[in-house]
Order: sequence, then C-alpha cells, then structure tokens
Amino acid sequence: MLRRTGWSWQMHRRIFLSGVAGAATLPLVETSAHANTVSGDAMPWGSLEVVAAFDGPGPSGIAVTSDGRVFVGFPRHADNHDKATLAELRGGTLTPYPDARMSLPSDAAPKHRLISIHGMTTDTKGRLWAIDDGKIVGQPIPPGGAKIIGIDPATDEVIANIVLAPPAMRPDSHMNDLRVDLTHGEKGTAYVADSSFGTSPALVVVDIASGRQRRVLADHPSTQPEPGFLAVLEGCPLRYDPSRPTFPVGGVDSITLSADSSQLYYSPLTSRRLYSISTALIADFSATEAQLAAAVVDHGEKVMTDGLATDGRDRIYLTAGEHDAIMRRNPDGHVEVVVRDPRIIWPDGLFATDTHVYCTLGQWNRLPAFNGGRDLRQPPYLLVRTRLDGPPSLEGKA
Repeated sequence: MLRRTGWSWQMHRRIFLSGVAGAATLPLVETSAHANTVSGDAMPWGSLEVVAAFDGPGPSGIAVTSDGRVFVGFPRHADNHDKATLAELRGGTLTPYPDARMSLPSDAAPKHRLISIHGMTTDTKGRLWAIDDGKIVGQPIPPGGAKIIGIDPATDEVIANIVLAPPAMRPDSHMNDLRVDLTHGEKGTAYVADSSFGTSPALVVVDIASGRQRRVLADHPSTQPEPGFLAVLEGCPLRYDPSRPTFPVGGVDSITLSADSSQLYYSPLTSRRLYSISTALIADFSATEAQLAAAVVDHGEKVMTDGLATDGRDRIYLTAGEHDAIMRRNPDGHVEVVVRDPRIIWPDGLFATDTHVYCTLGQWNRLPAFNGGRDLRQPPYLLVRTRLDGPPSLEGKA
C-alpha cells in the first residue's frame, strides 16, 4: 500500500501489525505538523481501536445494541465461504446468529435460511434488522433468497422475514443496505438500497406489516452511478466502467435516517453527492414517481462513501475509502475528519452508538475480480471503532 513522500509502506505496515494484537491507537497529530512532512491527506489523525480481527471471510454489515451486543454480517456474493453469514461477536468469538441452522450453509429452502447478509441496522426499539442479498458468487439469486430479516435480540427470535419479489426485485438486484423507520406504517417501513449487480439501481420501500413493496426512483439521477466517475484508491486512479469494473461500483448504496426518522439520506456508491427525501413521502405508496423525484434534495458534494450512519445529534458519519478515513457531516453541512489511519482499507458498514462509530474493513477493492484475478486482500479483516467525540477533529469548509 504505497503512500506519498515521507510516509513509507514500512511505517504503514508497522502500524497495521501493531493494531491487530489489540486495541491500538494512534496519537493525535497537530495540524502544524503537516508542513514540510507529509500531505494532510496522508497524515494519521485521531485514534482507532481494533474491536476484532477476522481471519475468515471479510465483514460487511455491523450493528451494535444499546447494551453492547455486536453483530456482524459476512456476505457470500463475493466469496462463497462456509462460515456464518450473520454472527454475534461474543468474547472475541463469532457465534452463528440467530443460530447455526439459519446462518450456516444448508439445504433448507432459500426463504428459511440466511444466504448472504449484507447491510444491518437496529430500529428505535433496539431490534436487529438485516438485508440478505440472496447472492452466492457465480450463481443466480434464487426465489426467496433476497429478503429483509428482523430479529429481537431480547429473545433471539425472528420477528420478520419479508421476501423481496418482482417487480421490486430484479434478477440483477444487489440489495445492499437498509434502514427501518418506525414512524410510518403499522409496524414500520424499511428502505432498501439496491445498488445492483448490473446497471439497474433503485430504492425499494417495504411496508413491514403487510410485506407490500415497491421500487422507486429507478430512473432518477440520485440513485445512479456517475458516468466517467474517477476514484483514487490506494494511490491508483480508477475510472468507472460498468462493463469492466476495476473497483467496487454501483448505484444507490449508502443509506441512513435522520435522528428523528423524518429524512432518508442516501448516495450512489459511484458518486460523491448526498441526497435526501422526506420519509413521510417515500413511505406513502400513493406518491407518484413524479412527486418523489420532485422531492429529492441534493445536499451537494461529499466524499465517496460505501457506508453512512447517523448519531443522536443528527451528524452523519461517512466512510472515506479514498482517504483511509471516517469523516462526519454536521447538520450545518461542514465536513470534518473523525479518524484517519492506514488500516482503513475500503471502509464498508458503519454504525453509530451513543459513544462510538463502528466500521468494518472488508478490503473489497482488493478482490480478484478488480485486480486481474489476483487476490490482494491481506487478512485479518478488521472491525474497528473510534469515539464520536474525542480530541478536536480536522475540519474542512466543504
């Protein structure tokens, strides 16, 4: 992982290895130290704690309950592994969740087992929700495979199993992440980001009580990848080409709710723009496509993100894989660096508690499919966290 003058690969590796053994942190760096050393974009900032290091499949989704239970998703759409696709981290050990029968590979009908857990969240009642994208690498998505799963951690019982079906579901769908809003609908409304394994992204809205679902904003610019998009990952400039992708690409992917659930924020993966729409409108199944399109708000440019999360002060956390960082967008629109660390390689799932923001580091840009058949990933894959309000952050005026 090469870096700019003054910050060598050897130093990166020493810091990386020091963090695997435990909860290592990096010292806060004064902004004055940036001059005549390395560029500010390469300088470590803040502190990063390693919660867990995984030698098996790469992690994606992350959710943490108010009493500290940690749940992690390990999808199979890029790596057909035989481990649990949904697991609870207990005492440093991964335990299949809600049980081995459901989370490990089996010959049960797709509707009754978890195939490929991706995005995860909790609702305001503390219940766990996950999106099963239903995809095993190299195979079509079977009927019943893609679904929304709700689990009550108080009982470890499944409280919802909503299969996603046509026309909301498409053959090339990549049901990537979700948020659950309990302020609309009898039992709440789920919003799913379908980033698409092809070129057909959209938002999917699901009424939890009835299972009614629909696909919206499929033709709106806010859900689409930006043509000609240029990403810079690990120092390498990469141009978006849907026919031959050289890095993870797609449409609407990052998704989060405002603290009061009145707004749904989202962004395409292959984009740097942040959008929002009123949940009162998007949860209304009578709203037309024209009404929805007219209500989309463009909040301007941010960083390229694979994950978003919101804290109780309505601050939005942003994965920033181009900068080895987690950033934060404040309600007034300005963006600041929360933590920057060379171990932050393709930050994916985000989850904000009252005290910390958690992030999975899947190294997805290093998959063989993006690197001429070479697997450049370097296990272990990390689950990390940083405090929401640690030492003063680096602030931008974006």
